Amino acid sequence: MNELILAIESSCDETAASVVCDGRKVLSNVISSQIPIHERYGGVVPEIASRNHVLQLPGVIGKALEEANCGFSDLSAIAVTYGPGLVGALLTGVSAAKAIAAARKLPLVGVNHIHGHIAANYIAHPELKPPFVCLVASGGHSHIVYVKDYTEFEILGRTRDDAAGEAFDKIARVLGLGYPGGPKLEKLAEEGKNDAVVFPRVSFGDGCYDFSFSGVKTAVINYVHKQEQKGELICRADLAASFQSAVVEALVGHTMAAARERGVKTVTLAGGVSANGALRRAFDGAAEKEGISLYYPPLVLCTDNAAMIGCAGYYLYKQGVFADSHLNAVPNLKL
Repeated sequence: MNELILAIESSCDETAASVVCDGRKVLSNVISSQIPIHERYGGVVPEIASRNHVLQLPGVIGKALEEANCGFSDLSAIAVTYGPGLVGALLTGVSAAKAIAAARKLPLVGVNHIHGHIAANYIAHPELKPPFVCLVASGGHSHIVYVKDYTEFEILGRTRDDAAGEAFDKIARVLGLGYPGGPKLEKLAEEGKNDAVVFPRVSFGDGCYDFSFSGVKTAVINYVHKQEQKGELICRADLAASFQSAVVEALVGHTMAAARERGVKTVTLAGGVSANGALRRAFDGAAEKEGISLYYPPLVLCTDNAAMIGCAGYYLYKQGVFADSHLNAVPNLKL
């Protein structure tokens, strides 16, 4: 008998619902983006995000069921992101999931958002199985994760300050590119030279795979200020390309080093930053050089979506890892 999971994702500014069959077959994946709403503010406004989740969730959930050609009576469980993320945004999704689970007497599965990003690769690549090393890079996270099993993880490295996506967004604002910054900075970087300006790469020594992006962010800001004070023109494309190169080099180098140390021959990418073309090309080259199998999801599964939550939730469901009516939002939830 097929197991159908209705998944809900509302950790930031995407209101999403999906129906996933047996963990890997996506029957529907509905995403309502709030980018046009937050664009005028230059970033996500938590209170506005929460209010819009409340408005959008009923319609998004209904559309997900409709596109999957199923009803509540066909479902095996409800899966929902309960952290990490914006507390108000998370609460809207958790509340909806708890209400549906209680009303329909269905098992409730709480899913870690980072676990969801990792699971996106299972949907895109049915042959993929643990163990492997995964780089999870997004606006809020930069983790190198050793995936021991479908629900068992070990953090090998993490950022000590800014996440990679956060650094991209901040530099995009410095360059006046607007929101969302990451994709716009990547597009601008395509016109520039990667080695036009040398920015710092931080390493904490052998055996430590942690990241630090605050230094390169500060170096870019200082460079801009100095050029402005001297009255010299700034080539924004070169600046964007040089900054992007510094971040990509750190992400690729640390991840591949962690994979070598663990002796694994499979590396995956996940999270919004994994959609970056320069990052993918750099990983492609490094993986080919070292004889490692590399996987990354399609663009629609890189950013926040509910299909990845349904996939992660399925493996928790199969292990009987259920939540109860006390499930709450945990904005700083650890993997």
